Amino acid sequence: MIRRFGEVPRQGHNYILRPGAYALLPRDGKLLVTCQFDPSPDIQLPGGGIDPGESPLPALHREVFEETGWSISAPKRLGAFRRYTYMPEYDLWAEKLCHIYLAHPLRKRGPPAEAGHEALWLDPRDAVQALGNAGDRHFAARYFG
Repeated sequence: MIRRFGEVPRQGHNYILRPGAYALLPRDGKLLVTCQFDPSPDIQLPGGGIDPGESPLPALHREVFEETGWSISAPKRLGAFRRYTYMPEYDLWAEKLCHIYLAHPLRKRGPPAEAGHEALWLDPRDAVQALGNAGDRHFAARYFG
């Protein structure tokens, strides 16, 4: 069974399954995260949706680059969690199946390719507090103690 974080599913909503891949990205005592500004500022683990026909690892590499501008190496799966949420950018209720990886930020290739995102380097303890969803916070706290 995959652990759920956050809100329980609401009756009357049709939830669409949205698998995604996300990463803890430690380097030199800091953690690379992304801030998504729309609809409001939200600190997140870099990553996102796995497109139809796409595998989790290529999705992880693509999404981390889009949201941070960094390439990554050596991803290792840590686990997964579910969360139920409304996604205003898609106007849908989603059952997000979040696959969490640990990877190494390899090099900065440019600014985030995805509009409305900014890459941030945070102290891991600060990141655990700042991350916008309980599942991300759980995996960050578990990794960083």
